[in-house]
Amino acid sequence: MTQLHDVAIVGAGLLGLAAGRALAARGLGVVVLEQAEIGHPGAGSKGSCRIFRLGYAEPAYVAAAQLARESWHELESESARRILHPAPQLTFGSGLQAVHDAMRAAGAPCELLTAAEAAARFPAVRTGGPALLEPDSAVIAADEALAALAARVPEVRTGVRVDQLADDGRQVTLRTSAGVLSARSVIVTAGPWSGRLLATVGVAVPGRATLEQVAYLRPADTAGTDDDPAAMPIFIAHAQQSPYGLPVPGSALYKIGIHPSGPAIDPGQHGQSPDPYLLGRLSEVASRYLPGYDPDPAATERCTYDNSPDEDFILDRTGNVVIGCGTSGHGFKFGPLLGEWLADLATGTAPAGQLQQRFAVGRFSAPVF
Repeated sequence: MTQLHDVAIVGAGLLGLAAGRALAARGLGVVVLEQAEIGHPGAGSKGSCRIFRLGYAEPAYVAAAQLARESWHELESESARRILHPAPQLTFGSGLQAVHDAMRAAGAPCELLTAAEAAARFPAVRTGGPALLEPDSAVIAADEALAALAARVPEVRTGVRVDQLADDGRQVTLRTSAGVLSARSVIVTAGPWSGRLLATVGVAVPGRATLEQVAYLRPADTAGTDDDPAAMPIFIAHAQQSPYGLPVPGSALYKIGIHPSGPAIDPGQHGQSPDPYLLGRLSEVASRYLPGYDPDPAATERCTYDNSPDEDFILDRTGNVVIGCGTSGHGFKFGPLLGEWLADLATGTAPAGQLQQRFAVGRFSAPVF
């Protein structure tokens, strides 16, 4: 007889593991199924580090980030791992004013610097104008975060591909490469693979996967960083496409990228080879913003984005199937908080918070007037 799990989760990336941790803490029987392994090359959650910031152009997102920071600290206490590495952040560019207004509206600490003040206090980053200083930002040690979350989930099965779901109204049957499983509810957090799987239960989730390019820079011989990478700030040049950078914890390297800039891909049919055109753009970013770093990358990495059409997340429930996808390259910082929201949806509880109400999948089928 097939074992009936309380909740089955498809995908052991950040959201799947965070949801598993939240459900296990509530005493539910949870199994997480992953087609490859945690942090595999095609995963959106892989890599060394991510940015944690409060700075968004909407107060509701700022407030959600403040809640997420509390969740990260709870995970650090549970796991005895250091996950958040505090680092100041400089925001500049055309989106500066909107971020400043939203942070002030949400009561988040920030300081507007003139171009001269920014240059004097942070000479290693060329802002080219005024900048918003965010003192409560941090670098997330992404690999440590995944390890900490995975350790809180009792059962993670890797190498198991889920091909089909069937919801009969009482439970969900999962047809997998390892046989058939059943659960009272299922959470699909399979990144860009989510749409195909959800289609097997008649749920249409719009989205587009892109393959982004990041680079890791070495300090130049004449670097103005005092040989202390921890002194380097995070930066984001807010615009339609936003160059960004962050120091890598425990390393002299500095990670840079451009959000978003990668080509659309089929998530199951792509390699991880560097993109020469995107690397050229990243070298231009280094030359423009980071005078103390060699613009020729010391290392490169590809990163899969699971994009929703409006860049808001998709968190919803239809029948006994919960949807958690569309993180659009900015969801990592909210990981433990989104895990709690997905756990709420799986257990039939309405998640709290202003933002969650706008993440329903039905927004994409609403009539446009």
